[in-house]
Amino acid sequence: MKKVLLLGGNYFQQTATIAAKELGYYVISVDYLPDNPAHKYADEYHNISTIDKEAVLALAREKQIDGIVSYASDVSAPTAAYVAEKMGLPTNPYESVMTLTHKDRFRAFMREHGFRMPRGDSFADESKALDFFKKLSKPVMVKPVDSSGSKGVTKIFTDEEFHDAYEEALSYSIIKQVIIEEFISKKGYQIDGDGFIVDGKIAFFGVMDQHHDIECSLYTPVGLSCPSKQKQKYQDEAKEQIQKIFDLLDMKMGEFNFEYIIGEDDQVYILEIGPRSGGNLIPDTIKVAREVDLASYVIKSAVGDDCSDLSERPIHSCTSSYIVHATKDGIFKKIEIDETLEEQIERQEIFVKPGDPVKKFKNAGYGIGAMIITFRNVEEMCERIDHMNDYIKVIVE
Repeated sequence: MKKVLLLGGNYFQQTATIAAKELGYYVISVDYLPDNPAHKYADEYHNISTIDKEAVLALAREKQIDGIVSYASDVSAPTAAYVAEKMGLPTNPYESVMTLTHKDRFRAFMREHGFRMPRGDSFADESKALDFFKKLSKPVMVKPVDSSGSKGVTKIFTDEEFHDAYEEALSYSIIKQVIIEEFISKKGYQIDGDGFIVDGKIAFFGVMDQHHDIECSLYTPVGLSCPSKQKQKYQDEAKEQIQKIFDLLDMKMGEFNFEYIIGEDDQVYILEIGPRSGGNLIPDTIKVAREVDLASYVIKSAVGDDCSDLSERPIHSCTSSYIVHATKDGIFKKIEIDETLEEQIERQEIFVKPGDPVKKFKNAGYGIGAMIITFRNVEEMCERIDHMNDYIKVIVE
């Protein structure tokens, strides 16, 4: 029986743990939170930080694993690549994974190779960052170089806003560096989604539209819907650009998450590529909408099993993920769901109980539940997801 080591055990990561067990593999689960829900599906759990490369490597060698996965996590993706390289297991190059998981390295790489990117730079010194900020066209985005889930991201216009934005970004950066870059205005929805690489080529490209609750955050998605309303020509251009990036980085395998926009100049701007599965139930939503189980392919790829049968699949339903959230800080009381929506919910999980403290949904870490919802058509899906506070009310005292 093949052994696979999975880094992380939160609600969104349990999809991989369940998939690995269903495939018949022996599963070793690792993180520093023993109460995380995925661990109960694993054969073994070990309390080790997923960013402690040497400790994870020591465990992997002791257990003689056949593969390692960082599912839906940027911060542990370098650990997975590092361990796999050291043990000669299937992986993408460690340095390429580092480039994709650090915004400063990724943007430098993109500029070096002629891809469109906003003007920006990274800093570990606030005064130098402020001097650079003053030279940029406003507004400007301030964000940590090595975080995901829109944590620590702020859009600012003035010098007076800079210090608080810088400190917020710094607080979420493991390596204590912040990126400052000009804001790009977009046309239509920001695009999110997951794809999959087989033998160096994109075999599957799942484009989804991002939806936001403007009462909470313009940058943290509350839902991701499939199919996208975006024109196919933009999707094809984005896929072509991402394939060129993978060719340059020698990326050969596995699931990846991507984000891009169409600028007001009608050009594609690749914003992020994560060398791992997307969070917020993206693979789970794709499984419902397009009947392809990306999580199973992630596990098979990691242990060297054949994935050559993976290909593009037609869309079978209009489906969206949705992150249940509070619009203000307080004490959670209850959730009220419109009866017309309730019958469309395919899956739901609420992470809090009455009396628990909750926070306004400013980043992905503040979600209090998750759903997958199917709709009759794209128009209904987008209207409801864009106005979901009318259909799902989180009562906070």
